[in-house]
Amino acid sequence: MSAIEQISTEQDYGYLDSQLTSQKAEFLKNPMPSAKDRIRSLNKLKALIVENSDAIVSSISMDFSNRPESETLLAEIFPLLDAIEYSKSRIKKWMKTQKRRAPLTIMPSTVEVMYQPLGVVGIVVPWNFPLFLGLSPLVSALAAGNRAMIKMSEFAPKTGELVQKLIHSTFDKNEVAVFTGEVDVSTEFTKLPFNHLVFTGATPVGKIVMRAAAEHLTPVTLELGGKSPTIIHDSFPIEEAAERIAFGKGMNAGQICVSPDYIFLPRSKVNAFAQAFVKAMSRNYPSLKANEDYTAIINDRQLNRLKSYVKDAEEKGARIITINPSDESFDGTRKFPMTLILDTNESMLIENEEIFGPLLPIKAYDDIEEAIQHVNERPRPLALYYFDYDKQRSDSVLARTHSGGACINDTLSHVAIDDAPFGGIGPSGMGHYHGKEGFLNFSKAKTVVRKGRINITKFVAPPWNKPMYNILVKMLWFKFKRLS
Repeated sequence: MSAIEQISTEQDYGYLDSQLTSQKAEFLKNPMPSAKDRIRSLNKLKALIVENSDAIVSSISMDFSNRPESETLLAEIFPLLDAIEYSKSRIKKWMKTQKRRAPLTIMPSTVEVMYQPLGVVGIVVPWNFPLFLGLSPLVSALAAGNRAMIKMSEFAPKTGELVQKLIHSTFDKNEVAVFTGEVDVSTEFTKLPFNHLVFTGATPVGKIVMRAAAEHLTPVTLELGGKSPTIIHDSFPIEEAAERIAFGKGMNAGQICVSPDYIFLPRSKVNAFAQAFVKAMSRNYPSLKANEDYTAIINDRQLNRLKSYVKDAEEKGARIITINPSDESFDGTRKFPMTLILDTNESMLIENEEIFGPLLPIKAYDDIEEAIQHVNERPRPLALYYFDYDKQRSDSVLARTHSGGACINDTLSHVAIDDAPFGGIGPSGMGHYHGKEGFLNFSKAKTVVRKGRINITKFVAPPWNKPMYNILVKMLWFKFKRLS
């Protein structure tokens, strides 16, 4: 790169830093927005979504080359509207200063915890749910009184352009600003000294983002992924399990960070499950190529990645079951049929990489303890799904495994709940948003001690032989020894 090109590149990214500086300056003019201000912002966001829902559905479908309206409504638009309404009705309560206990050593005084906005929140959006995963953290950020800068995914350009247009026509850029552009823009975006940075994406990229944020000691919320396991107990009806899993795995053609990544079930039921799953998927999607109900793969890069996983598994001895009810050819499209992969082993890419698509390995266990051990020996996943009507056994599995979230006898549904936190653990992420946890995530809980006119400290301050100090010490020893 020549010196001129380098200067040009540096100038190109200056608008990012300039916008952040401007938002921080505006934040300082109103560092504690009222509940009324926050609700007003959320109402504007709600109106934006409701009034432009058709355009949003269309843009997302164009980015995927096909995604059904139903999936966008159920997985993106309705959850966002629900989150907005949930937050609006609770902001005043969340904002209230909390009274806390004052210990004897600092009496007389009062202790409070106040929740202050952090400032400017940066949000890096992935391509798989380009509306929900951009605006869901925005809902929490606005509820907490922050301003925000959003970098849309370069792999969903139509949606990125639309969201940018809609946000900028609704909000002042010093409240919410949206940016598009290629990966270089994302890279520079994550280097900015935000007051908080949210990244949703792959675990390897999450490590890079965290390193960039560390330069400014920027707090991060990482929503990553990993290999979310599904364990089916021997007692659970196989046909029922297959039907429920087919719904979750079929959503967005498996292009979801919490999509079931692999199935663990009794060895004697592997073939029965495969048959039931094929039946369920064929019923849901009797054809694929021209079926608007079945989502396409986002781009050729992801399509080729998935094909390479299947080829690698087949070459290494796996049994492949392609679910293609109408026996169609998919040339010229980015449709990829749901594919079961049996008899896998740890040398295969499918067992080591997050799938993020319509591939589903099936693994057998002779004892369910093998499945639990398998999960615990690997990086902690974003989700875990367990199928068993026995509550005691379910509780045992939940207690003995770690995951960002979990569902019993279901998949995916925990993500749509506003009254519960969503987030990963370790390699699958850190931090939470949604509902109250989102408000807390984007707020600083600041402890405040208030003392009045009476100053007892002078009676116990050095020199330490004062009678009042000796009385205080005796009282404390009496208290703690009595409690023990």
